[in-house]
Amino acid sequence: MDVFKLIDTYYPEENKLKHILLTHSKQVTDLALKLASQKQLSIDADFVYEAAMLHDIGIFMTHAPTIACFGNQPYLAHGYLGAELLRKEGYPRHALVCERHTGAGVSKEEVLSFHIPVPVKDMIPQSIEEKLICFADTFYSKTQLEKEKTLVEARESIAIHSSEGLKRFDDWCELFL
Repeated sequence: MDVFKLIDTYYPEENKLKHILLTHSKQVTDLALKLASQKQLSIDADFVYEAAMLHDIGIFMTHAPTIACFGNQPYLAHGYLGAELLRKEGYPRHALVCERHTGAGVSKEEVLSFHIPVPVKDMIPQSIEEKLICFADTFYSKTQLEKEKTLVEARESIAIHSSEGLKRFDDWCELFL
């Protein structure tokens, strides 16, 4: 798989949005692969590289002007929208990373309770690769590309939104750190 060719399909112009996507995706990819090598995890490194680079491919369809997204969907929908794109492209395993990476994953109960604008189903990382990419993603924001969050900051950003997600995040700390 040529991730850059696939990204170019949906982001054909060199612009602010593509720069944000590529910078953020590279940060997440680099951290995920670094953590995997430090812990000597048995992972599919090629898959982690590809899926981490593509995990946010759906952002262009959302409305998030602070990161140059001018689509018509809510930002929280970017995961499942990206998953739909990757399934259409023939990458169902990569699509699961898109679908499950938001926050520390989202349960069906959270979707219903908080009226999250996504399909009503569990979207929680399952494989070690999904968990690793989701965990690495919590350390970077697309609005502050130059900054890596500390462990405390990453944990706090998860805690604000989800006690379920915080439990998953803490479990991942034990697994990956």
